[in-house]
Amino acid sequence: MTTKTLLVELFVEELPPKALKKLGDSFAGVLADSLKAQGLAAADAAVTAFASPRRLGVQVSAVADRAADRAQRLKLMPVAVALTADGQPTPALLKKLAAVGADASVVPGLQRAPDGKAEALFWDSTVAGASLAEGLQKALDETLAKLPIPKVMTYQLADGWSDVKFVRPAHGLIALHGADVVPIQTLGLSAGRSTRGHRFEAAQAVVTVESAESYAGQLREQGAVIASFAERRAEIVRQLTEAAAKEGLKPIDDEALLDEVTALVERPNVLTCQFEPEFLGVPQECLILTMKANQKYFPLLDSHGKLTHKFLIVSNIAPVDASAVIQGNERVVRPRLADAKFFFDQDRKKTLESRVPGLAKVVYHGKLGTQGERAERVKSIAHAIVNQLRMATVPYTVEAKDEFEVLDSKVAQAALLAKTDLLTDMVGEFPELQGIMGAYYARHEGLRDGVAIAIEDHYKPRFAGDALPRNHTGTVLALADKLETLVGLFGIGQLPTGDKDPFALRRHALGVIRILVEKNLPLDLPELLKSAVPAFGELIADPSVALLGFFQDRLAVALREQGYTAQEVDAVLALAPARLGDVPKRLEAVRAFAALPEAASLAAANKRVGNILKKVEGTLPTEVQPALLAEAAEQALAAALAEVQPQADRLFELHDYAGSLQALAVLKAPVDAFFDGVMVNAEDPALRANRLALLNRLHGAMNRVADLARLAA
Repeated sequence: MTTKTLLVELFVEELPPKALKKLGDSFAGVLADSLKAQGLAAADAAVTAFASPRRLGVQVSAVADRAADRAQRLKLMPVAVALTADGQPTPALLKKLAAVGADASVVPGLQRAPDGKAEALFWDSTVAGASLAEGLQKALDETLAKLPIPKVMTYQLADGWSDVKFVRPAHGLIALHGADVVPIQTLGLSAGRSTRGHRFEAAQAVVTVESAESYAGQLREQGAVIASFAERRAEIVRQLTEAAAKEGLKPIDDEALLDEVTALVERPNVLTCQFEPEFLGVPQECLILTMKANQKYFPLLDSHGKLTHKFLIVSNIAPVDASAVIQGNERVVRPRLADAKFFFDQDRKKTLESRVPGLAKVVYHGKLGTQGERAERVKSIAHAIVNQLRMATVPYTVEAKDEFEVLDSKVAQAALLAKTDLLTDMVGEFPELQGIMGAYYARHEGLRDGVAIAIEDHYKPRFAGDALPRNHTGTVLALADKLETLVGLFGIGQLPTGDKDPFALRRHALGVIRILVEKNLPLDLPELLKSAVPAFGELIADPSVALLGFFQDRLAVALREQGYTAQEVDAVLALAPARLGDVPKRLEAVRAFAALPEAASLAAANKRVGNILKKVEGTLPTEVQPALLAEAAEQALAAALAEVQPQADRLFELHDYAGSLQALAVLKAPVDAFFDGVMVNAEDPALRANRLALLNRLHGAMNRVADLARLAA
């Protein structure tokens, strides 16, 4: 058995650029995994993926020409069914043997072994290892079947009769084991050693690959193609950085654009272009978006992050004189920028307020009405949030009262105007700019800057890691907007299912959670949800209970992703804290408590107390009668609890959750002594009730920060 490097390349017409990286990774990964599973490649074999606009490929090191034979034990059936009383094979056994490729001649060699309560027959055999041709054919078939193809094409083969379905028409197949061709077939193609290089830059049209190891080098030298997606991407980054540095600028950072451009070129050549500086009067977000989305250009920014009139292109050709390429791209981008300027100028001829009536003509949801109705609901919910903030600040000064009135006014104005930019030409062309353009138009009209910022920020956070709203008005409006979406859609039964979340409700919930937690707002989540329901009138059923559970699940996932353990998260969220801003403090307190030497014993005792109290029928007693404390251990526990509980409660009210839990650590000894020396379920009803009251009081004191029983092993 000899091992050599294996190369497989599928040469196709231009692949969809946004899918190329995923297609390339899947092609290489699935094919290599299949070879490893068949014993043709070692588990640690080096795998190199290739993906360019016109090829998918993979190189696997140390692939054998034949897999090693392997022993196989196959269970046939119970002995009682397989053999007659005198040990002869039954028809059932003969039929089973035929099904697995054997006959009666193997019966004497069958092995008996226990199988549960019965005894079964097993057939031990040696399975011949697959040849490389057989194994590679199987691997390639599996690979093509599992490719994440965004949209399948049907095309005709050269015979004029047969149809094939694939992502793009395939025109060539290479399969080389070292320097030898492996005879496999797919998509009407037979494997060979020839491929094609760059459409215009290749030194020779057809590249004959000498061996699997020489593939990448030959393609680069003879075919003018960097076959590796990763290498091509790194080369683009290098050239972008170098070209920008020459101008004293930096290219915009956009990983998705970089991946897409990498998928569009085989031999990248970065060139510097420019447009007329007069276009910089248009908001830079508009210019950047049109250059990136429509032209796949890299805008250049100055040291302050401001857009300049220069940009970089990644060409697929490298002529000696690149002036024609540069001028062509500058000519192409000019109408795009002119369109953006036209949209901007036209939009500013109408005020945002004049567009408000138009929202009544835009359907938001068939069961929830128009965007105009939605804006009124957001305004109502935002007003309720301001009231909750006001109540949380009571008693407040006259100045504070004035501040809340101003905030309420700003929020009301921003709520009515926030969606009006949906009716502008610019947002109609570039939906990604909603909110951003509203802020520009608001400033153009001279509206308060706080309102303009709120209009832009009410969509935030748009995604994981996005910034939060920058001011109070934007914060309230962002909460109101997200709550309106969540309450409304939950209220009509439009809940996320599995991986389907067409209205991005999980993202909206995480946005609410982040705002409440990271800004540490003095707002109760249950009260927020309840206050949002009246804005819908009779349109919905109250979804508060279901939404609370939804938020709880989202919060638990988010906290575990931040590094908190499942035990810590469960302990805190078991109490369903109303103020999410407290949750990080509670988690840190639980983590600090768990590190104490008394923690394990107290958590176990707390769990035991909880189990005892759960079994009590009727109302739990709450009053501890000192005269009924008969045993020394229960007297000691009552005394310790009376001494430590006021301190723990005072720290809890000050939100010093870690201090509150640590104060309770001194209860370990009296709690242990209590369970060692006191019978809770005494025969005397009065004693029993008094001991249950003591445990109930202990349980309440220990579980204000978190359910400590969840920390028990």
